[in-house]
Amino acid sequence: MSGTPGKGQDMYGDPELMRRHAGRLREQGVDLRALADQLVGQAESIAWSGRAAEAMRARIATRAAHLRECAGRHETAAESLEEHLEEVEVLREAIADTERRVGVLVADARARVARLRDGEGGVEVLPDPVDEELTEFEPPPPGHKDWLTVSLPGL
Repeated sequence: MSGTPGKGQDMYGDPELMRRHAGRLREQGVDLRALADQLVGQAESIAWSGRAAEAMRARIATRAAHLRECAGRHETAAESLEEHLEEVEVLREAIADTERRVGVLVADARARVARLRDGEGGVEVLPDPVDEELTEFEPPPPGHKDWLTVSLPGL
């Protein structure tokens, strides 16, 4: 994918598109199994006997087994994609949660620092070191995996 992420999509892809891909893989697996069954059925229904007929049926059976094996790989790929998507969704939720929590911490720290700067009487009061750290925080891009490693006081 290139360009700017669209609706329902972030830098890690579109979950609905990934689900559709997994669904298509499953459908293709079903189609491959049906094709294998159809080939075997057609080969068995031919009114032909002898060594050549048996060789043809054995060859069709081998091909059908390969089609079923391929269908199994499609199913495995669909399962793997769905498992990956579930893991990505868990991480995306963790990223979003961290972004929200950091946003609140930073906003509160900025408000406290601003109140100190706007204080009266000309007496300078230094902000709490934790508030200074929070107000100087440089956040990763929205939705980025680096949010998973953010370490701030109060988080």
